[in-house]
Amino acid sequence: MKRITHFWIAAILIIAAASFASAQTSTAPPQTLGDYARTVRKDKEKKPSSTKVFDNENLPVDDKLSVVGAAPASGDQQPAPGVEPTANQAADAKPAAIQPGASPEDRQKTYDAWKDKIAAQKAKMDLAARELDVQQREYQLRAAAMYADAGNRLRSAGTWDKEDADYKKKIEEKKKAADDAKEQLENMQEDARKAGVPTSVREEQ
Repeated sequence: MKRITHFWIAAILIIAAASFASAQTSTAPPQTLGDYARTVRKDKEKKPSSTKVFDNENLPVDDKLSVVGAAPASGDQQPAPGVEPTANQAADAKPAAIQPGASPEDRQKTYDAWKDKIAAQKAKMDLAARELDVQQREYQLRAAAMYADAGNRLRSAGTWDKEDADYKKKIEEKKKAADDAKEQLENMQEDARKAGVPTSVREEQ
């Protein structure tokens, strides 16, 4: 009888101990915010991110950071709104075309703009033609003086050959400049025709 009693007492103690341990496990305090932050930090240290992160310690001082992306190609760059064009841009700009229904005053302003533009190009063409003429005359005078004196031609044959080549090179450059100016004038007059400018304005001398 005593043996059975001891057996039941031992069984009760074992069951009570198991229940106590289970209660302790289920009522364990939750993880604190500090513990969670330390766990996350350890995980980041173990798995470095592929994204470059800059802070005060690793911010570059000899390099530039781009925060707006790649710069546009030079050909795509446009003047900022409100910025005045440069002198070269203003000189190359074409006057506006005649708009249907424009008032006589607006038409006259457009005519005058084209007229001034064409006149300026004519002046460039005339200047290039005069420079070519001067260069050709200078060469002709120099050549005549050289060939008029046989002795001088023999003594200065080497020097004259160099001068002759230099003169011919300059004449070709002046001729090309004159041809280019004439072509630009013709193109400008054609653009004016397409813009609705009458012949009397386009070809006025």
